[in-house]
Amino acid sequence: MIVVLIIVIFVIVTLAKAIRIIPQANAGVVERLGKYHKTLMPGLNLLVPFIDRLRPLIDLREQVVSFPPQPVITEDNLVVSIDTVVFFQVTDARAATYEIANYLGAVEQLATTTLRNVVGGLNLEQALTSRDEINAQLRIVLDEATGKWGIRVGRVELKAIDPPISIQDSMEKQMRAERERRAVILTAEGTKQSAILQAEGRRQAEILSAEGDAKAAVLRAQGEAEAITTVFDAIHRGDPDPKLLAYQYLQTLPKLAEGTANKLWFIPSEFTNALQGIAKGFGAKSPDLPGYGSFQPGAADGAGSGDGAGSADGSAAPDGDPGAAASTSSARPAAPPPPSVLDTPLSEIPLVGSTPEE
Repeated sequence: MIVVLIIVIFVIVTLAKAIRIIPQANAGVVERLGKYHKTLMPGLNLLVPFIDRLRPLIDLREQVVSFPPQPVITEDNLVVSIDTVVFFQVTDARAATYEIANYLGAVEQLATTTLRNVVGGLNLEQALTSRDEINAQLRIVLDEATGKWGIRVGRVELKAIDPPISIQDSMEKQMRAERERRAVILTAEGTKQSAILQAEGRRQAEILSAEGDAKAAVLRAQGEAEAITTVFDAIHRGDPDPKLLAYQYLQTLPKLAEGTANKLWFIPSEFTNALQGIAKGFGAKSPDLPGYGSFQPGAADGAGSGDGAGSADGSAAPDGDPGAAASTSSARPAAPPPPSVLDTPLSEIPLVGSTPEE
C-alpha cells in the first residue's frame, strides 16, 4: 500500500513538472541539464521532468519605466534636474535572459548617461525648447545599445526639466518683463492707430466743412450778386434824381466809422457834391413863403430918417426916451446870418470819427 501511494505521488509530481501552460504575451526559457534548450511560447508545453528546467517568465508586452530625476549639467554650467520616461519591449527572451543580467537596470543607467551626453552639449534655453530633438537622440542611442539584449526602445520622453530656484526666478522676471514690453508695444500701437484714425476723421471733417463753407460762400455771393443786380435794375427803372442819390450817399457815410478800432477815416471827394445836392434840395427857400428875399438896408434907413429921432452917426438917444431908442435900433443895419456848414470849405471841416492823438 505504501509503495502504491509513493508511485501515485511520483506520477503526480512528474506530470506537474512535465506540463507547463504559458500565458499570453509571456515567454519561458527552458534549460536542459543547465544549458539553453528552447523558448516556450504561450499555450500548453511539455517538458522532460527532472531534466528540463523552466526559468522565470519574461513579459513580452511594452513596458513603461519612469526613472527618478537625474542631475544634468548643461553647456552653460547650470545643473538641471531631468525626469525621464522610457518605453521599451522585450523581443527576444533568450537574449534578454543570457545577454544581460538585469536589463531594466541597464536601460536606466544607459538612459541616464545618454541623457547627460545629449543635454551637456546644449544650454538651458536649448534644453527647454528642444525636447523633441533630445527625445529622438535618446531613442536612437538606446535602441542601438539595447538591440543585442533583445530589447527594443520605442520612445523616450523627458517628463520634466527643473532648473535651479534662482534660475526659475530669473526666468520668471524675464518673462514678466517680456510680457510687459509686449503689452506696452501693443498699447503704443493701439494709441498710434487711434491717433491716426482720429486725425483722419478730423481731416475728413475739415474737408467736408471747407467744402460746405465754399459752397455756402458761392451761394451767398450768387445771392448778393442777384440782389445787387435787382437793386441796380430797380434804381435804373425808378430813375432817381440827384437829391435822392445824395441823401442815400450821406446815410452810408456813418457806417465808415463803425468799429472800436477806427481812429481815422477819410471823406471821399464826392462829399462836397453830396452836400451841395442836400443844400439845393433842403436848404433853399421857396418864393411863395413869407419873408423870402434879400435884406434892403435903404428901406430901414428911410424909415429911421422919416422919424428924425436918430443921429446921423448912429449914436444912441438920451436915456429915458423910448421913441428915440426904437428909431435908433431900426436905423441900424441887420446882423448877417451865421455861416452855414454848407458854405464852409471841405478842408476846414473836422473829420468825423477821428480821435485826438494822445
